[in-house]
Amino acid sequence: MRIGYLCATALFTAAAFAQNPPAQQTKPETEIKETTGNASLPVKKVVLYKNGVGYFEHSGRVHGNQELGIEFTTAQLNDVLKSLTVVDLNGGKISGVRYNSVAPLSERLKSLQIPLSEEVTSAAFLIALRGTRVEVRNGTASALGKVFSVETVKRESSKGGTLEVTQLAIVTDAGELRLFELGPGVTVRAADGEIREDVSRYLNLMGSTRSKDVRRMTISATGSGDRNLFVSYISEVPVWKSTYRIVLPKAPGTPFLQGWAIIDNTVGEDWKDVQLSMVSGSPQSFIQNISQPYYTRRPVVPMPQSMMLTPQAHEASMEEETVTGSGSGGGIGSGQGSGQGLGSGQGGGTGGGSYIRGIAGGVPGGVAGGSMGGVIGGLVGGIATGDRTVNTESADVETMETEVTEALGNETAAAVGSNTGDLFEYNLKEKITVMKNQSALVPIVQSPIEAEKVTLVTAQENGEVVGRPLRALWLRNTSGLTLDGGTFNILDQDSFAGEGIMEILHPGERRLLSYAADTALRVTSKEGDESKTAKRVIIMKGVMTVTREERSERVYTLHNADTTPRQMILEHPIREHWKLAGDLKPEDTGATYYRFRVSVEPGKTEKMDVKESRPVFTSIQISTITDSYLKLLVEEKTIKPELEAKLREIIGKRQQIFDAEQEMRARQLEMEAIDKDQARLRENMKALKGSPEEKALLQRYMKQLDGQEDRLAELKKENVNLQGKRVKLQVELEGMVQAISANEML
Repeated sequence: MRIGYLCATALFTAAAFAQNPPAQQTKPETEIKETTGNASLPVKKVVLYKNGVGYFEHSGRVHGNQELGIEFTTAQLNDVLKSLTVVDLNGGKISGVRYNSVAPLSERLKSLQIPLSEEVTSAAFLIALRGTRVEVRNGTASALGKVFSVETVKRESSKGGTLEVTQLAIVTDAGELRLFELGPGVTVRAADGEIREDVSRYLNLMGSTRSKDVRRMTISATGSGDRNLFVSYISEVPVWKSTYRIVLPKAPGTPFLQGWAIIDNTVGEDWKDVQLSMVSGSPQSFIQNISQPYYTRRPVVPMPQSMMLTPQAHEASMEEETVTGSGSGGGIGSGQGSGQGLGSGQGGGTGGGSYIRGIAGGVPGGVAGGSMGGVIGGLVGGIATGDRTVNTESADVETMETEVTEALGNETAAAVGSNTGDLFEYNLKEKITVMKNQSALVPIVQSPIEAEKVTLVTAQENGEVVGRPLRALWLRNTSGLTLDGGTFNILDQDSFAGEGIMEILHPGERRLLSYAADTALRVTSKEGDESKTAKRVIIMKGVMTVTREERSERVYTLHNADTTPRQMILEHPIREHWKLAGDLKPEDTGATYYRFRVSVEPGKTEKMDVKESRPVFTSIQISTITDSYLKLLVEEKTIKPELEAKLREIIGKRQQIFDAEQEMRARQLEMEAIDKDQARLRENMKALKGSPEEKALLQRYMKQLDGQEDRLAELKKENVNLQGKRVKLQVELEGMVQAISANEML
């Protein structure tokens, strides 16, 4: 049987969510009668968020003084305590809210007589019994006494090695020290009944950590007569998920989008006839373990020590005193303080009347999945079972497909979407029932959608194409709703075509959704020619800036081996500082890709050249231009002959300055050499003693020193002249540099 026939058959089957019978739709609001025990408060509204929390509203009737209970896990109770709101709507008051408190295990262990921790060994257990009476048996031998010590000792084994054994020491009533090596045949029994009870309490406490985690909150309402009670809070819940089906018609027509939300009820309480909403967004929320008692460290302050007074003898006064008369004195001091604090508060509020509607009543019953639930059930069932029996009556098949298309167009969403600040909320039109520890699919979107079937090719940053092209839908969200992120499934011509993942899609937003490989399209790419062409030369304030345009080309070749045409969308990477060149324009531009459209006919090959360019700036101080760099500028035809001549004059002037500096350097080196030689001669002259030969040598040294002094004076004069020449040349160079300005297009 064709999938289309399955769709039509499922279209008229039972809805995905069973509604209550009409006779139950007038059922009055749940009323809680006054009882001696706790009554329950049913859930009326649930709002699920994407951050793992849900907002819950309970409402019901109370009579007189009433206690109502709600059960949570510890994790849920932590969230409830942060957000609980309780309001008696008809003049009563909330006299108290309580819940069973559980102290941390470490604190409960402190109540034991024996100091045992959460992690304990047999040796640590015996150490904790130190000072208590125990009975030790080893075979037929036994002893009664108090535990003295437990230690590990080394013994020689029969094979000559050493082994460690645990040794228990007890002191008997007679004062004897008895030692026992603990082993399988040794038993130790506490002789004190209270100690045995303490051990049993310890084991019970350790076992309680694996008991069922149930925390019951009791709300006490005080008042007279019948009243309405409202309770709200947030609680930890599983994240709700979105999943979509996109149906592509066989004949020309409008694609159809169907969206479902998957919800899970794990709060331990049935959701009967609740108003359910799903919010696409994640408000900030956090976990804080405030349901568990906390103990803080307090400083240890030592007891005050009284000063021990020693009798002392004091010396007499040096002045004489005469004292007459009598006197008496007394003092009474009293202090009294009292403190009293009284606080009361009452608050109430309404939020859009949502809980009032829950109290006053509404249309009971679960959300109807509608015929679309049957459509998807038939589709999935047909695909899963592989039922592909061909109906030979093509007219019946065409009629059935037409009915399915009309039914899709007539479907309406079971949820109403609305913006809530930065979030988007799906509100179910009818109430829903989901029992505890069950999950359900809830329809949230039923809408025609704008979608075009294309083939997507994505190039990497270097322009190469890796992997096969993908079949995709270029979809625009025309539903008017914000589509939450989730999985999607494509049904094309009554058959499963593929699936994928969709991120959140806002109204009017366009998105490519890939779902399968396109094996008929072949795409290759190669790099084209690149060139650097000088565009502009600017000289200002002694700085020459050359702007070049660097060009890049990528040639894509596309071949369609199929018998049907392809609308190909090529994604070319956007590179920083590069821009498109030429007449080629993208159909769409994303954050990281240009998207170009190419039509490829059956059996044909198309080419597309993507040309890009970017500016390259080079700056240089023209006073530092060298012959080689000027030669490069001339060869690249970056500068005109007039500018070349001016730059050569600057290079010539810089050469003159360089020559003057070299001459100054040479003279400086000669003066330094003369200074060193004069120092040598003076040292030699100090060693001469006055003999005829030495006197002759001394005269020669003196003559040589005189000649060197004359040369030094001459060199210093020349250096001064060269310095003046260099300064003059530098001024001329700076003037030439400042006189050159240019702004030339090449």
